[in-house]
Amino acid sequence: MLLGIDTGGTYTDAVLFDEHDGVVVASAKAPTTHHDLAIGVCGAIDAVLATGCVDAGQVELVSMSTTLATNALVEGKGRPVIAVVIGFEADVVERAGLGDALGADPLITLAGGHDPHGSPLAPLDVDRLSSELRAAVAARPDVEAVAVTAQFSVRNPEHEVAAGDIVRRETGLPVTLSHHLSARLNGPKRAVTAVLNARLVSIVDGLVRTTESALSERGIHAPLMVVRGDGSLVSAAFVRERPIETILSGPAASLVGAAHLTGLADAIISDIGGTTTDIAVLHDGVPEVSADGASVGGHRTMVSAVAMRTHGLGGDSRVRHDERAAGARLLLGPTKVIPLCQLAVEESELVHSMLAVQGTALSPGELDGMVLVAEERDRYLTELDGVEREVLERMGGRVAVASTVLATLKLQKVAERLVQRGVVQYAAFTPTDAAHVLGMQATYDAAAARLAASLFARKRDRLGKHLAADAHTIAQLTIDTLVRRSAELVLAAALEHDGLGADAVRSPAVQAALDRSGRAARLAVALGSPLVGLGASAPAYYPLVGEVLDTPVVVPAEAGVANAVGAVVGRVRLTAECVVTAPQPGQFLAHAGEHPVMFTDLDAALMHSRRCLSDALAADMAAAGAPQFEVTERWHAEVVDLAGTDLFVEGRLTLTASGRPQLSSTP
Repeated sequence: MLLGIDTGGTYTDAVLFDEHDGVVVASAKAPTTHHDLAIGVCGAIDAVLATGCVDAGQVELVSMSTTLATNALVEGKGRPVIAVVIGFEADVVERAGLGDALGADPLITLAGGHDPHGSPLAPLDVDRLSSELRAAVAARPDVEAVAVTAQFSVRNPEHEVAAGDIVRRETGLPVTLSHHLSARLNGPKRAVTAVLNARLVSIVDGLVRTTESALSERGIHAPLMVVRGDGSLVSAAFVRERPIETILSGPAASLVGAAHLTGLADAIISDIGGTTTDIAVLHDGVPEVSADGASVGGHRTMVSAVAMRTHGLGGDSRVRHDERAAGARLLLGPTKVIPLCQLAVEESELVHSMLAVQGTALSPGELDGMVLVAEERDRYLTELDGVEREVLERMGGRVAVASTVLATLKLQKVAERLVQRGVVQYAAFTPTDAAHVLGMQATYDAAAARLAASLFARKRDRLGKHLAADAHTIAQLTIDTLVRRSAELVLAAALEHDGLGADAVRSPAVQAALDRSGRAARLAVALGSPLVGLGASAPAYYPLVGEVLDTPVVVPAEAGVANAVGAVVGRVRLTAECVVTAPQPGQFLAHAGEHPVMFTDLDAALMHSRRCLSDALAADMAAAGAPQFEVTERWHAEVVDLAGTDLFVEGRLTLTASGRPQLSSTP
């Protein structure tokens, strides 16, 4: 019996999977509790064990997927870090988006690094690095990790390794070394990946610790695996140092789960959650992997991941109005908020009284219909000071009416910073509220949803007119906007996959086809493969999306827990690679192991490289939870014709290992 868990932005799902029969025995959901993840994880585990009537001792493997890393990057909520870059030109911050990824966090630049053949460019200034690290930590005591990237560290990691040792000695903080994340060239892009990885270390570590504790308390002593962004599995210990590899973990697991649940070999899969919509293509039963690395939150990384298009659109997206528009033009996301109907279950009096009072206003203000929520207010009151502390003090408790607390523009800007840092959350009108108004969903407080919709309908457009006549009208417009936006995103993914470009969906011809507005000319557009809708709200929304796209839609019975299913049916799969270069004719430099080694024979260089990669891969597979595995090898050589003679320039050796995770009962 296998236990699959998916910790999403809104819900934590759990399934019990009978590996022998290949079926889901039971499934359950619990709200994800961001202030204390243990509550949601424990709730989901307890519920699924009870539903399946399964004893904890029967569980032989636990596997988890998560959208926490993805959501943190999409919403800009990663932890503060220090970046150390070694041997780069002065403009490195402007390249590959490193400046955007780093933001206002400290940057330390040093001479050093290596050339393309692994020879040092300059000595590493150890003393300067030590002093600048101490100064950076003193100036920014909130930093939680350090990212180190050196020029051509994939050809010789010596300076990265040395810098990492210094960081640990001087700061005691977790360190990310860029060559551990990718063996590919492009130092600035590798630096971005390292910075993002460092931002996620404490977030993913907290989830792993929480899950391990919850399992132990329940007498589950099975191995814990985590889904990576390419859909493969690794042990929890393995992923602690490489949390960025879990970006798109949840979506990747959903693809694997969708393939298992539907039996489809070719499909376009769209997974809608509370925070994001994730879209990918399934071809020949296998998710397509991005050749350029995963792109999340506007950052292009070097992480191997499914070719997933992630958008800030979900059931809990904040609904806003385009104030520049005449008439109701709604904007959804990318910000996630707590649906007012959900908050009203716990805070009924505050939510209902606020909506009733504000609903009498002739023209509701920007903050009307919004509540501030601080789950750990008491803790942050002791940690914050100045105007940030003032915001929490003005709240007076866990929840407060936003318009009352944030009386000035300064306080509003401070609150936005606190939201970005995860100190507080907003509750506001969302598609989930709209679905409750229309009877599409009945999970929370429908009366609160109607009041919220009525208040939102009274907001005014650019011409001073109300957005809608009543709650039902604005709710229907909200759902229509969500469905149309979902259809456009799915179609854009299909067009991009076919090489036509995602922007083609905005063309007048495609828009006319979606509107079915042609008269003299009737245009039609549809998907070439079935659309698979996943997510708890997929049964409500995706049949409507299929109508817009004139495409058959498949929503599996377990659509709401496909991520958790995918988490337990996957395999451990790791890749190790290195290059062999030729500095001079007859010289072959193997960039494998701790430092480059020179050979005068290509076969000898290949043998050395293969041995280094095999040893590293065996150790990594054991650490990742699959000591028994199969290996495939790929050698790609670049050769040029020089006066009729083939001249070797460079070659890349890639070893890929794959195996099922070891169960607790496996000898």
